Amino acid sequence: MLTESSPLIVEEQQQKQVQLPWLLHSNTEQSSTLSALSWLWPWGAEHTQTDDTKERALLALGGITVVGPTTEPRAESNTDSEAVYAEALDVEIDSHGNYIHTIAIRNNGRGNATTHSKARAPRRSLVLTHGYFAGVGFFFRNYHGLSQVDGWDIYAIDWLGMGRSSRPAYKGVRDEGDERRAEYAEDFFVESLEAWRQRMGIDKMVLCGHSFGGYMVAAYALKYPQYVEKLILHSPIGVPEAPHDLENMIWKGYEPVHRKLHPKEGDYRMNSNNEAPVYDGKPSWQRLLLFRASVYMWDSNYSPQWVVRMCGPFGRRLVSWYIGRFSLLTDEQRSGMAAYAHQHAQLAESSASSLGDFLRPGGFARKPLINRVPDVTMPTVFFYGSHDWVGHAGGEEIIKRIDGRVSTRIYHIPNSSHNFHIDNPVVFNRYMINEMTRIDE
Repeated sequence: MLTESSPLIVEEQQQKQVQLPWLLHSNTEQSSTLSALSWLWPWGAEHTQTDDTKERALLALGGITVVGPTTEPRAESNTDSEAVYAEALDVEIDSHGNYIHTIAIRNNGRGNATTHSKARAPRRSLVLTHGYFAGVGFFFRNYHGLSQVDGWDIYAIDWLGMGRSSRPAYKGVRDEGDERRAEYAEDFFVESLEAWRQRMGIDKMVLCGHSFGGYMVAAYALKYPQYVEKLILHSPIGVPEAPHDLENMIWKGYEPVHRKLHPKEGDYRMNSNNEAPVYDGKPSWQRLLLFRASVYMWDSNYSPQWVVRMCGPFGRRLVSWYIGRFSLLTDEQRSGMAAYAHQHAQLAESSASSLGDFLRPGGFARKPLINRVPDVTMPTVFFYGSHDWVGHAGGEEIIKRIDGRVSTRIYHIPNSSHNFHIDNPVVFNRYMINEMTRIDE
């Protein structure tokens, strides 16, 4: 457990006292609003944090049997060699009871998880981090295949304040400028991930992040490169720079029109269809009104989860509609994902409200990765779906700027969208295993 002398504890300059980033007080204005609305609309009340039935049911659809949870790692045991066992760990990261919910698969899924021990043969660690409005359950189609690679331990975490991790109040620093606002959000996730790594005793890891998680693990790798053996970015958000007239477009509500480009034009904002956004569609007053309201909510740190809670008994339908886009899943799988995602959306508001702190309205990062990731010092790999709304040209541009200083690769997953690990797990797992077995390249 971390103590007040831990190196990840930072000094709050104004208050002249030592504090963890996630232990600052919450935004009073938003918290008051949320409390009032929750009282008026009781269906938005919190669900229990300890209920793991939806998570277990979803993982079972992927052939994973979960044991635990526990706040302490447990010793391995001999079990049925045909089964894949995972342990649910609530790993404490500070002396205030905050924890990172973790799914851990050791020994090829034939025994419970343990922390590293000097008595055991050295094993490598693969750490999976989820995207926004997701959790460890969203890798349910990947655990079984990835866990069969000899010599590897597989971990997946719920980011602090998301999924079934603890939910400390998230403050944010909206009035201190773009750079400081983004840095605060990054510190919240990066420092809690580092605390988790220390607690788990992992010396080196292959660190993977999907979408929102891709942005955060990139920020982690830039700050703590000594602990990252390889960086794998699954369609990371926040790569391109914002258009020079973004603010004008935001408040005038111009609708983006995608223009087909020839690949030689080299616009790294291109999507998977070689289209780049051109903002020239003048909106109607109705769209402008809706657009400005959405921008206000985004910039004020209201989250989609908040919307689900405020929809009360209709929130489950909203989540089911969102999950319904996974057309390649069975009805049972979609139902399991919807129940899992809805349960998490009902929990207390926390870091889900951080989205507007590191992303501007429109999804452009306040500190774009295009200007930062080229400085990485470890092998770096990108994954994109064949119909991914996140443009692969951003990853290609980063590889171009790295210019061979470190090993780089880019994969395109066929027959898949942004959540390619769900849409096409067979190809995704194959490419991931390729990176695990080529770890030294």
